[in-house]
Order: sequence, then structure tokens, then C-alpha cells
Amino acid sequence: MNLAIDKVQDLWVSVCSPQDITPGTGVCALVGGRQVALFCCRQTQAFYAIDNFDPIGGASVLSRGIMGSIAGEPVVASPLYKHYFNLNTGRCIQTPEHQLNTYPVRISGTEVQIGINS
Repeated sequence: MNLAIDKVQDLWVSVCSPQDITPGTGVCALVGGRQVALFCCRQTQAFYAIDNFDPIGGASVLSRGIMGSIAGEPVVASPLYKHYFNLNTGRCIQTPEHQLNTYPVRISGTEVQIGINS
């Protein structure tokens, strides 16, 4: 599912409702001109947002990755070369010099919102 976002309020962008994301999967949203991968954790129902661009594979594919955990930390495995990215920090586990932007996520009423920098 790809979502184009046009409703901006303050620095939070409404992306979808929590029910639009199947737990354990991700979606891609265009937020402030950036592709952001938004994930919902199956175990905790927590939401995470990182850049969708995989710097190792050179493609915007991370929203299609497989969620999991390593040492208790939530990660997504890139569907291209299976590098793991920490969803809290954006850091690649195998090659820490690769760092993705992370974005705050909140539930506001019936909407999932991603925080962006102005």
C-alpha cells in the first residue's frame, strides 16, 4: 500500500488509521516529499517510521521488508540484500556506517501520524 499525504497539521502528518496496517508489516507513505516506511509491530502494536530508501540496495523498498527483532530490538530486513535496520535508531546492524532517518509516530484520535521537520 502506498499512501500520498496532503494533510499537514503543525509538524505531524496524518498517514492512515491504525487498522490500515496489518501488524508485522509495513507501508510506504509520502510525507513532506520523502518516502517513509511505516511499520506496526505484531507483538506490541507499536509503530515505527524510518526512511524507505535502502542505501545498500539503492532502492526504496524497506516498507516491503520483514520485521523481526535482534537482541530485543525491533528491526526490518531489507528485501534486497537482507541487511537489518534497527527501527528505533535507523542504524544498519551489519554495516553501522549506514544510518537511516527515523521519525516519531503517534496515534491521534483515529489516525497514525508521523512527525516531520519543517
